[in-house]
Amino acid sequence: MILRPHHLLCTQGYSGHGYSDDFVQNMNYWVNRMRHEDTFTISLRCSTDDLCSHCPNKLGEGLCKDDAKVLKYDAAVMRLFHLEEKDYHYKELIREIDAHMTKESFESICGNCEWHKMSQCAANILSQKYC
Repeated sequence: MILRPHHLLCTQGYSGHGYSDDFVQNMNYWVNRMRHEDTFTISLRCSTDDLCSHCPNKLGEGLCKDDAKVLKYDAAVMRLFHLEEKDYHYKELIREIDAHMTKESFESICGNCEWHKMSQCAANILSQKYC
């Protein structure tokens, strides 16, 4: 699965809400697999990914209507957690991120996200009890 860096945080806070029914179905499928398959592998890429496939903001392959914003989220996650565009085991990576996440880091990445107030991101990530 291809996953953009900031979606590592989104998948932890996802609680069944989204832009449309198609978007929610796609998110449910992928998030369920990530959360329940112990050896689930992701290929980290700073571009549109498999979660974006049913997003109304996706304008085409590699192009999001909100690129200016989401590319900043991606860059912050990459920088703060010393990540590269390569393959990772999802749960191992989440455990590593959660172990090093601080409230300040979380707010610097996700503070202006439209989903921040309605998701469980902060609770799940900052509690370090996700995986």
